[in-house]
Amino acid sequence: MNQSQMKAIILSDNCVRFEEVDLPELKPTQVLVRVASSSVNRSDLMTAQGQNFGHVGGPQKVMGASFCGEIVAVGDASQGFSVGDRVMAQGAAGWAEYATADWRRVLPIPAKSIDFINAATLMSSVLTMHNAIVTDGKFVAGQTILIQGASSGVGLMGTQIAKHLGAKLVIGTSTNAEKRAKLSAYGADLVLDSRDPNWVAQVLEATGGAGVNLIIDNISGYVVNQNMAATAIRGTIVNVGRLGGQKTEFDCEMHAERRLTYIGVTGRTRSIEEHAQVTRRAKEDLWDAVRDGKLRVPVDRIFDLKDAAKALEYSASNTQFGRIVLKVGD
Repeated sequence: MNQSQMKAIILSDNCVRFEEVDLPELKPTQVLVRVASSSVNRSDLMTAQGQNFGHVGGPQKVMGASFCGEIVAVGDASQGFSVGDRVMAQGAAGWAEYATADWRRVLPIPAKSIDFINAATLMSSVLTMHNAIVTDGKFVAGQTILIQGASSGVGLMGTQIAKHLGAKLVIGTSTNAEKRAKLSAYGADLVLDSRDPNWVAQVLEATGGAGVNLIIDNISGYVVNQNMAATAIRGTIVNVGRLGGQKTEFDCEMHAERRLTYIGVTGRTRSIEEHAQVTRRAKEDLWDAVRDGKLRVPVDRIFDLKDAAKALEYSASNTQFGRIVLKVGD
């Protein structure tokens, strides 16, 4: 490999390959990062399966939605970062030896005790859940909250953020009994199985018949109407993920009767200014807690960058608890 090229994971015909590609071009508003680790997100799996191309970067179609490493160059219009800074970033084309990100979508790794592998678990989970719970969900201390799909990386972060921000009751769901047994260590006061036909009744019992104030839904599909039944009148449901299906029947009458706010979120249609706002707000509210180790996501398994296809295959099995991480370089 010469100085103008690097190794990366590219998408080709709905499969991924480890190949040599051109180094990314640094724009004035960007920083260039020597990548040390990258997370394997559900969106990356969807990209590889041909369902979403929002996280493929450039004409070479380099994969990867988030990454961590050390800054090696700073664009002229970037602010607040210097060569040598340890950072985590979001954008496209992060499954590579080098990656660029707009400086407004970059955050400093807040403590020396957080290594690059563990840092890779944090960026997308913190930003996604803070945006869903605080910005869109308008959560306030003392409310009740349910996290559907709580054993995923973002789900585990969601239960912890809810507890950290003062939730009266945090409910987490998982369809896997072994995973459910671990959720209480990550902030869940009550753990349920979303495939159990009685789970809505259990939510109502735990909330004195009222239902929860807020549901963060990483499942959608088969739980959509049950979610509405489990949400308090004038409560809010935030549709973050579609692990249980992207299309389903929707009970319009129940939605109206319970006067629910139903919000859909994704990063794919956000402007850079909107992404910058998401990043800034999460940092303001939660970066001290991240620094102090109060918000964490377990590393389930580590793969070398060249083995990204195996990492995606493992992700598709849906057996992980926490994050899958790609290790880049030595």
